[in-house]
Amino acid sequence: MKKWYIIDAEGKTLGRLAAAIAPILRGKHKPDFMPNRDGGDYIIVTNADKFTVSGNKMDDKIYYRHSGYSGGLKETKLKHLLEKKPTLPLEKAVSGMIPQNRLKDDIMKKLKLYTGSEHPHTAQTPEPLSI
Repeated sequence: MKKWYIIDAEGKTLGRLAAAIAPILRGKHKPDFMPNRDGGDYIIVTNADKFTVSGNKMDDKIYYRHSGYSGGLKETKLKHLLEKKPTLPLEKAVSGMIPQNRLKDDIMKKLKLYTGSEHPHTAQTPEPLSI
């Protein structure tokens, strides 16, 4: 039986939050963990855009992507990425901590990110998880 957990990301550090979320999504906290099976739980993150970063990362951290064409390297600073897609930095941080294999897509579907404090998963009765 998969459980549902809820985390409030307001004031939490981005990397530490992602490092706490990734093992729960994979199921490493369960005694019957198997690396070739998706046995993790669901995680709802509210206020996913209100995390903090240390130092000057808001201006210095750069996310890269490539179009596939020559000269197609694009870069976006964390500050601008938060304005356009506020949940993407946390999603990318958690995604980088999940192994790159066939289970990754199924594992990442269990992460639900919301910018406000409201979410549509009240019927699942999520347990609060303190980090």
